[in-house]
Amino acid sequence: MAVISKKKIVYPINDNLRKYLIKYGREVDIPIHYKELLRFTNSIALYDFKGNDTLWETVFYDESDRSEIHYKVKKIYALLKADGDMSVMQHLYVDRIDLCTYGNTQPFRVRIVNRINDNFDYFYIKNADASRVYGLGLEHLLSPNRIGYLVYRNTLIEEHIAGIPGEQFMKQQLYDPLLNPIRLSKEFVKFNERCFVRLLGDMHSSNFVIDVTPDFEETHYRIRSIDFDQQSYEGKKTIYLPQFFKQNNALIQLGIKHITQESMNQYQKEERALIATRLKSSPKEITDILNSMEKDVLSKESNIESLKNELAKHYKNADFLRCKNMGGILRMSLNQVLIK
Repeated sequence: MAVISKKKIVYPINDNLRKYLIKYGREVDIPIHYKELLRFTNSIALYDFKGNDTLWETVFYDESDRSEIHYKVKKIYALLKADGDMSVMQHLYVDRIDLCTYGNTQPFRVRIVNRINDNFDYFYIKNADASRVYGLGLEHLLSPNRIGYLVYRNTLIEEHIAGIPGEQFMKQQLYDPLLNPIRLSKEFVKFNERCFVRLLGDMHSSNFVIDVTPDFEETHYRIRSIDFDQQSYEGKKTIYLPQFFKQNNALIQLGIKHITQESMNQYQKEERALIATRLKSSPKEITDILNSMEKDVLSKESNIESLKNELAKHYKNADFLRCKNMGGILRMSLNQVLIK
């Protein structure tokens, strides 16, 4: 089983990554920074509708600060969702700002509500971590999902990724008579392959959501990562394979029951072919992000040595042994899907 025993190091954004972000429109001057949100004067625990502690705290600001903070937060939402068109702010208000005190980057979550129809949305304001920024960029480029995120100095803005949390889905939805176990199992195989190829680690059930889309005949499932802190950090191969996390056992057992080894191999090949297509469709941006990663410090030397040896053995490719950093290892991993 995959186990992460130590807290990951938070890496700052260096000049090379900053240049990449500016080039591709991800570095934007925002009106409020993460540290300014720390000026709250009080907080209370946030409970869900069943009375369970969510481990988030709703924070409160002095009256003198609150109006300004809420206005600036709405401007960030306009930048994230409407390319800075401030006319979208007219009917929006900030309903709540929550703080997660247990996360690596201790994110703030902002709940934005449309006062006309009470429709709401969330986004996140976090301490910027280079690993997470690379993870978001790679998710946007190499997965079937597009992601909205912005960076300014040491602040990271992320859109909310909608879906049923994996842990909740396994408890409440897995035994629904309308569940399509074959389609869900197929998606987990493809998700497992995506994470491994792009070296995104720690994908246990608390770190992904399941997006369920009913169609005219069947239901479609998409498993989406929501935590990118463990992009190319750990040294063990199993950390990059969701199948090895005990928290995912219910999905794994579902797959064992409903799909054959031949089908699993087919789904893996399909996903690798799709990743290869995405690599070919955005060659310049992918090259730029990999070049930046190769010039960056994203892990410990012991992790780099361990991972390149494990992947060299897995792929039977000694070229991995020449890699000097996590960026180089990721480049080699991605190259494997291009080999016919």
